[in-house]
Amino acid sequence: MNDAPQHEVPQQDVPKHSDLPLPDYDHLPAGTLPTRITGLTEADVSQLVAYEKAHGNRLPILQILEQRLQALQNGAEPSGTRTPPTPEVPASPATPQPSRVPGPPVNPPSQGDPTNPAQPR
Repeated sequence: MNDAPQHEVPQQDVPKHSDLPLPDYDHLPAGTLPTRITGLTEADVSQLVAYEKAHGNRLPILQILEQRLQALQNGAEPSGTRTPPTPEVPASPATPQPSRVPGPPVNPPSQGDPTNPAQPR
């Protein structure tokens, strides 16, 4: 029996993290990956597949990457933008926005409110 993984990548073909087309690849949530790779070329996606197989080898991630790679091989074109902005990392420091929805009314303590007949003074 052969215990080696089916998708083994020769070590010389594994790209370095610094050479990946998505610099924040290791920290991307899986749900955002499909939109992040739409602007990548077939060679870029192949790089990510090789890196993933050699490092994380996560099945859901490999499925996303391999589906995109197959689409590109079947004639799909990369989208106009190479790398969409990262929503997890704000471009500028967030400034608090004034609340447009009022919060719940503030109720003073019953013992200090003379208009509350339920509490004797």
